[in-house]
Amino acid sequence: MLVTLGTLLGGLGIFLLAVSMITDGLKLAAGRALRDILARSTRTPVRGIASGFLLTSVVLSSSAVTIATIGFVNAGLLGLKQAMSIILGATIGTTMMGWLVSIVGFDLNIASFALPLVGLGMMLRLFGPTRRLGAVGEAVAGFGLFFIGVDFLGDAFENVSASIDLESLRPQGLMGIAMFVLTGLVTTLLTQSSGAAIALALTAMAGGLIQFPEAAAATIGATVGTTSTSALAVIGATPNAKRVAASHVLINSFNAMVGLALLPLAIMAFNTGSSLSGNPALAVALFHTVFNTLGVILQQPLSERFSNWLARRFTNFVEQLGRPQYLDRNVIASPSLAMDAFLLELQRMAALTRQHAATAASDQSKDLESLQDQHDGLRQLAQAVEMTVTRLETDRLHSDIARQLPQVLRIAGYIDEAVAQAQENVEHHQDLKVLLKGAMRDQVIDYQKAVVAMIEYCDPQLPDFDVKHMEARYQSLREQWRALKTELLEAGANRQFPVASLNPAIDNLRILLRVAERITRIASRMQELARSLPQVHQSGQNETQAFGNEQAGK
Repeated sequence: MLVTLGTLLGGLGIFLLAVSMITDGLKLAAGRALRDILARSTRTPVRGIASGFLLTSVVLSSSAVTIATIGFVNAGLLGLKQAMSIILGATIGTTMMGWLVSIVGFDLNIASFALPLVGLGMMLRLFGPTRRLGAVGEAVAGFGLFFIGVDFLGDAFENVSASIDLESLRPQGLMGIAMFVLTGLVTTLLTQSSGAAIALALTAMAGGLIQFPEAAAATIGATVGTTSTSALAVIGATPNAKRVAASHVLINSFNAMVGLALLPLAIMAFNTGSSLSGNPALAVALFHTVFNTLGVILQQPLSERFSNWLARRFTNFVEQLGRPQYLDRNVIASPSLAMDAFLLELQRMAALTRQHAATAASDQSKDLESLQDQHDGLRQLAQAVEMTVTRLETDRLHSDIARQLPQVLRIAGYIDEAVAQAQENVEHHQDLKVLLKGAMRDQVIDYQKAVVAMIEYCDPQLPDFDVKHMEARYQSLREQWRALKTELLEAGANRQFPVASLNPAIDNLRILLRVAERITRIASRMQELARSLPQVHQSGQNETQAFGNEQAGK
């Protein structure tokens, strides 16, 4: 019994080592190719599914492909919809391990080809002229060890089956199925590889330890268990990474439910003397492929709706801030009503920008992380507005409406610039320390306060707001800056400040003036846009009426 146990543990160790070598070797050999394939082959859902299938089939690890996909989503190389199509394909690709074991693992003399593979692979690994060829050698050696491990496990399972009356111990009916679903799930959790769990189930079945229903149930459990890798990988990660991991869990869970629904039919077909009865391992591989493929077919039409639902989950402050509140598909569908939505969105953006810029310009203790989040969210919001403008079919717009769109783009661009410059001021705020500790501290603080006051005044919705008065205040601020700059340069010439520290400090204060200038442009353009809206509305109404008359004439 001890010998059998030792063979079982040793075979399992060789088997798991082999799986790791195959996956790591092929990933290293692929290099940038993996990234390129994922980036280029996901332009359509079908191509995404195909690329996920092919990559998983090559590296024999859906977890490796999923983790890579999560990384690409975080890097902005892939969107959520593209990632989901890859995962759908990976769920089919992971069935290749079962086919490999069922076709090759039990019908050939293992020693005749497995040992030469190990030798050849290690020769390439040790003496390969390139790193890529060495990685290929590692994968080749892994394939050899894989089948050696399968052979050892098969012998161990046969010995266990011969020495123990398993029929009396094995639960029957639904309880037995549930137990082996759980067994497949737990095995996958422990090995972090659904392919390994499926191969173990097939090997145990070949050794007489379990039967077709139990092995098929284990593949269902492995389908759910493989999601643990991505779930663990995104702990503390970004919202996008969490969405991809959630999609992996939900996709595979749905496939598992499809497998449970098909399992009685599969057992019935197997027991009624089908052509696969003589090859139960092949029957399990086929069952695994069928329920995963059917699950993907059923889910693919709903993938867009599913991704939109996930996009609203796991949101953080940046994404909430960066998501437009007034712009949606209805605006794009009704361009004549778009200007109201654009004005409301721009007013919101302008108010947030003023708040961000005023905080950045003040000499108060700054929450750098919070300011960075505001910066990222506002820049995303500006980009969203610009994208909405580009989606409008300008050739179908009334000329008065179309003329306002460049104004919208200008305002969004000024907001983007103002936020970027304000954040630059925050990032280099340490440069001001030399001035705030010197004799000109009060003048510097007065200038900062003047900038903040200027920014706060640039709100067209204030009762006392006036463009001419705003421009006059800005010119006064420019004069204050010039006077302060002159005094600082004179102080530097008199060696009151180190010249090396003075120049960065002056640059930082100059940025504040640029921020104020952008804020004034935003306010001026916003007022122009608001005043033009009555004319735009009238044009939109005329356009709508003309369209109605045209339809009535038909």
